[in-house]
Formats: sequence, structure tokens, C-alpha cells
Amino acid sequence: MRRKDREIIDINEILSIVRKCDTCRIALFDKEYPYIVPMSFGCNYDTGKLELYFHCASEGLKLDLIKNNKHAAFEMDCSHKLVTGESACDYTMEFESVCGQGLIEILKAEEKKDALTFLMKQYSDADSFQFQDRIMDKITIFKLNVQSITGKRLIKK
Repeated sequence: MRRKDREIIDINEILSIVRKCDTCRIALFDKEYPYIVPMSFGCNYDTGKLELYFHCASEGLKLDLIKNNKHAAFEMDCSHKLVTGESACDYTMEFESVCGQGLIEILKAEEKKDALTFLMKQYSDADSFQFQDRIMDKITIFKLNVQSITGKRLIKK
């Protein structure tokens, strides 16, 4: 990272940013161009490993690309605030962001409820959730096992 003064390496600070975000963009390998898609997500950090969880339909381009190449990159950002100035060159944008890379795995049926619980906890303060089996059978859940991660922040004083 070029701007070391904005870099965040402390995992607790990075996790704090992750918890503020409401969308995670994942980038997958396609033939000629990368394929990037914004998604709702959940996370779990346990014993030094960050896992990101996503859900989607049981067929489509995203799953086809994952089946061909399990490597992915991701990005999420929050805390946006425009900072104005006297001239255009004085304008900037406050933000916090997290970027990383990892490997995707498609989860088995018996792993879906735990994964969806992590996803729901990203958006709700509830302790438990009810899931309908007929819906669970129709969706695919995948996990991104994060192998590298970094955070970045620009907050003007």
C-alpha cells in the first residue's frame, strides 16, 4: 500500500470496519474481464481466520465462475463523507475500506444454517433466526476463506 499513513493492519480495527459495512463486492475470474458483484454477506472470525459468507441462487454465472476457479478478491467500504474545500483540489472523501483475497468453497446442506446465521448477524441484533427448509433447499451458500486482508482509512480531523 502506497499510503502507509492510511493503512490499517490491526485485525480488530479491520473487523470493526467489516461490521459497519452492508455490502461486500467479490471479484471472480472470468474469461476476458474480471467479474465483480456486490453481495450481502456475513462474517466469522475465529482462531485467527476470517470467513465471509454469501448466498445466491443454485445456478448462474457466479457459481459457474467459482466452479472454474475458487480464487477471489473482495472489497467493502463504509463511513463515506464528502469533504469540501475552497478549490476542487481541496475536495476529498472520508472512508474506511477492507480489501483481501481468498479461496471460495461451496457449503454442504448441513452447513447452511450456521452460515446464514453469520449473514443475518451482519444485519440484525437478534440472537437466533428461523430458516425455512423449502427455501434452504433452493439456495447455495458459499464461504470465502480469507487468506490476505488489509484495511484503509481516511478520516479528516
